[in-house]
Amino acid sequence: MLSVLIWLPILAAALIAILPTSIPNHRIRLTALVFSGVVLLWNLFILLKFDISNPEMQFKEYLPWNETLGLSYQIGVDGLSILMLVLNSLLTWISIYSSSKETQRPRLFYSMILLVSGGVAGAFLAENLLLFFLFYELELIPFYLLISIWGGAKRGYAGIKFLIYTAVSGALILATFLGMVWLSGSTNFAFDAFSTENLSTTKQILLLAGIVLGFGIKIPLVPFHTWLPDAYVEASAPIAMLLGGVLAKLGTYGLLRFGLGMFPDAWSIIAPTLAIWGAISAIYGAVIAIAQKDIKRMVAYSSVGHMGYILLGAAASTPLALVGAVAQMFSHGIILAILFHLVGVVETKVGTRELDKLNGLMSPIRGLPIISALLVLSGMASAGIPGLTGFIAEFIVFQGSFSIFPIPTILCVVASGLTAVYFVILLNRTCFGRLDNFAYYPKVLWSEKIPALILAAFIIFLGVQPTWLVRWSESTTTTMVAAIPTLEKTVISEVALK
Repeated sequence: MLSVLIWLPILAAALIAILPTSIPNHRIRLTALVFSGVVLLWNLFILLKFDISNPEMQFKEYLPWNETLGLSYQIGVDGLSILMLVLNSLLTWISIYSSSKETQRPRLFYSMILLVSGGVAGAFLAENLLLFFLFYELELIPFYLLISIWGGAKRGYAGIKFLIYTAVSGALILATFLGMVWLSGSTNFAFDAFSTENLSTTKQILLLAGIVLGFGIKIPLVPFHTWLPDAYVEASAPIAMLLGGVLAKLGTYGLLRFGLGMFPDAWSIIAPTLAIWGAISAIYGAVIAIAQKDIKRMVAYSSVGHMGYILLGAAASTPLALVGAVAQMFSHGIILAILFHLVGVVETKVGTRELDKLNGLMSPIRGLPIISALLVLSGMASAGIPGLTGFIAEFIVFQGSFSIFPIPTILCVVASGLTAVYFVILLNRTCFGRLDNFAYYPKVLWSEKIPALILAAFIIFLGVQPTWLVRWSESTTTTMVAAIPTLEKTVISEVALK
């Protein structure tokens, strides 16, 4: 059942890559859209069959592969990964739908997107360390090509920078995985075959440091974030949606699955440092975003800030904070996706992303009133306005984290307030203001509005019905929190309060 989410996109990528050159571009796009749509529907079917009361892996599949290496095809889904799978398939379909019908080299373009989708799904489903690593690295070259070939003016530089940083991330993670198995004396890389009970505290902290650094680059956290603005800005809007909405979630998922999940003792020891790190990333991302003149770069830096909230919730490790962290992962994915899509539409119609050159887009004279209205909604969701999914996720994180880490939580609340500042600046200068001319920009087609309308529906629905956002992960995260030593949690609380 779960293998469909991995291998159907990969097989579709191979099929599209070998299609005859005589087939028109729009037919190739339609083929990719159909395959990604089938994957999305299958993902929703699995979501409906998912037992929210069961914290363990479900729909497990196992196939021996290479027993000498301890490598097996072992996959499953739990509350930590189910929403990430839905997010991956949803944003894959939307990125293909929102791509231009005139995209150059469409066979390669859509093949790479589908290959990324299959690789990301495999990483979220893997129950074997080496299998996770293989799928984790599968997206490296496709994303590099998607940035370097279909990106902006500095796409070559951005692609190489992304490649180097991501390769370093993978090397750290592989080295840590090998160290985890060798030091524990195991010959099997399966999740359930690994235990940290026989490892000293020093060894656990060293291994956990490799996990945190490796996935911290992928998220990315300050100061490993420098690849992000270049990659997000130079990538086309559909690819930026996948970079921010899906790829970054591999980093946060890895921290929760392998950091918190496999090193609960060591995690409780370094948690205060992680909470401070999350607060610094949140403040830094918000402050730098305020200074930006390019609205796409502003949105990119906002992502750095919002990733800090997830790290704070993971560090606090209370049942409420961890549920909030997973909810923030999903909410951030759809909010960032709609922002990048809308910025892409504005750039296409107006011809610029510069704040100093944009004004009055809300006016019917400009021809972008609906896009502007959706941009206002998206900005409000990112700023955590009540009634929208961004508020629910952030509020749960802050409420669950305050009792453990009050100062980092307050700093993240301040960062949330700063988010409202830079989005007010963005919206005031782009959607409102005095018209300096009466230029009427090209009409926005309904096909260009549909992706934003779908994502906006999710933002509103999950904001009004937050149970649909948090119910999937509650059992799994509660079980994960129970594994963290109570004594260490007490010490952390005392240190944070001092």
